[in-house]
Amino acid sequence: MAKMTTKAKAIKKFQAHEKDTGSTEVQVAVLSDKVNTLSEHLQTHKKDVDSRMGLLKMISQRRSLLGYLEKKNPERYKKLIGSLGLRK
Repeated sequence: MAKMTTKAKAIKKFQAHEKDTGSTEVQVAVLSDKVNTLSEHLQTHKKDVDSRMGLLKMISQRRSLLGYLEKKNPERYKKLIGSLGLRK
């Protein structure tokens, strides 16, 4: 059996049903995984400006999705940020 990637694990954890790969929760979880990976990369490669710009775009996209979710369904928003550990 093939090893699951972190993206696949995030999708599996946050999907609403078996074929769900595009819900807001899944998109935020995948973006959070990418942000964490890229942040680690930038710790060692401080002068990688192109990756830093990509990181900022991903963070902005995640923030937009979280704003949408907070407006549409505050309960799901609170549950998501709690499980991802995004807010204090």
